[in-house]
Amino acid sequence: MRKPAMRAIGAAAVAATLLLPAAAPAQERRSDTPGQFDFYVLSLSWSPSYCAASERRDRYGGADARQCGARPFSFVVHGLWPQYDKGFPENCEDPAPRLDHRLVGAMLDLMPSPHLVFNEWDKHGTCSGLDAKAYFDTVRKARAAVTIPPGYADPQQTLTVAPGAVEDAFIKANPALPADGIAVTCSGKWLSEVRLCLSKDLKFRACPDVARHGCRRDRLLMPPVRGRDG
Repeated sequence: MRKPAMRAIGAAAVAATLLLPAAAPAQERRSDTPGQFDFYVLSLSWSPSYCAASERRDRYGGADARQCGARPFSFVVHGLWPQYDKGFPENCEDPAPRLDHRLVGAMLDLMPSPHLVFNEWDKHGTCSGLDAKAYFDTVRKARAAVTIPPGYADPQQTLTVAPGAVEDAFIKANPALPADGIAVTCSGKWLSEVRLCLSKDLKFRACPDVARHGCRRDRLLMPPVRGRDG
């Protein structure tokens, strides 16, 4: 009788062990804590590609009408995203602190959609450890730190480009930008975004995990900048 009893005790111990919570990996323990991150990704969206996709989906209106109307937009800020060396936090405060509508309006020259401004604050800005005004001031400073290559500032016709050539042009225009500090992303055959990695003090830095997830197509299309004012 001793052996069955010992086996029963052993089985109970195993079952109890299985009920204990597993130890969380180091990254998980620090996830979603405001201010705890390693660097930023500044994501610049090619607005004409976004607008072309909106028209193809027959969803042209609302927020799209502001960005895709008569005013010309080229690269616009999609977001400034706190990142870990691997992975990223998001939605660090739920509910997120409310945004002043005057602050939202002041960002529309860089982020031409109120919905985008609200979404980026909720998902990414709350992870920065900054209040809303300081976060969006940082977005503006980050955008000012990047020089757009002349050939991509205001194209008047569709460009056919290689992702590597776009990266090289950004590195040439921003000499402190390392080769593994940038990624070009795509949506099908269209260039979608250029993502650049910045330290917390907004200096260019390497980010191999971001860089390796760039678009792998040989060629992409960049639709021209849309209409002109007046």
